[in-house]
Amino acid sequence: MPYKKTLQVILVLAIAGVLFSGYLSYYELFSPEGCTDAIVSCGDKGFTIADLPACVYGFVMYLAILILTAWSIIKNKS
Repeated sequence: MPYKKTLQVILVLAIAGVLFSGYLSYYELFSPEGCTDAIVSCGDKGFTIADLPACVYGFVMYLAILILTAWSIIKNKS
């Protein structure tokens, strides 16, 4: 698979990951009932890493992948 096509596939997967983990993070952090109101259950609300739910770390990692991939696509456009 060509380099540019690979980056585009990674970008699409990163966008999907940011949307999904952002959705779960929003419900976990800002909804009074937690993920019980969400369409998808995000697990036990009691499980945290450094007082943050695991989905927040997924959001940060997917966001980093999204930014790096988009930057790489833009940089190699010329």
